[in-house]
Amino acid sequence: MKGLFITIEGMDGSGKTTQINLLKDFFEKQGKHVHVTREPGGTRISEAIREIILNIDYQEMDYITEALLYAASRAQHVAEYILPAIEKGDIVICDRFVDSSIVYQGMARGLGQEMVATINRFATRGLEPDVTFFLDLEHRQGMERKKNQQELDRLESEKEYFHQKVRDGYKQLAKDNQKRMIDVDAGQSIEEVHQSIIKALKQKAIIADKYNDEE
Repeated sequence: MKGLFITIEGMDGSGKTTQINLLKDFFEKQGKHVHVTREPGGTRISEAIREIILNIDYQEMDYITEALLYAASRAQHVAEYILPAIEKGDIVICDRFVDSSIVYQGMARGLGQEMVATINRFATRGLEPDVTFFLDLEHRQGMERKKNQQELDRLESEKEYFHQKVRDGYKQLAKDNQKRMIDVDAGQSIEEVHQSIIKALKQKAIIADKYNDEE
């Protein structure tokens, strides 16, 4: 029995964590076994790689090195955590996946979408999400939401034009992959964003006829 693999993408500060927790609660109310995880990270090895990738002291990191480290972290994550859960029939909700690499390294860093996609097809053994939600928020709003954070990581501390490239990249990717990616206005209230996600899941028949409406 194959489970369900959902990924949540978006700018820093777009509310991914909040929406992931709400979606987890929604499925658990239906009696489903849900795994919540993140990238880079999710396993002991992947988290160790995360510490290297996001360390603000490593400003000299080459863009190709960055892309390969993300793929290495993802390969371990998929093999050790994501695939086993899906194969058991469970639901996996992941904060970022391959789309992040395509946008951040392929588009914003300029390495090219196809090169980054090829690396990650190998790393993920060809695994793709059943559905991806892109929480769309103007990049300045996202950074404003994070301004109280004590310290920004290496990517969060990039210049404003980089974050604009990231948002533009996500919007283009969502446009090019409309069967899988759903663009959600993250400027709405928390509850409105959550309901938009639930509605989209039902419209795509991912949860239609399987889950009752929330009470």
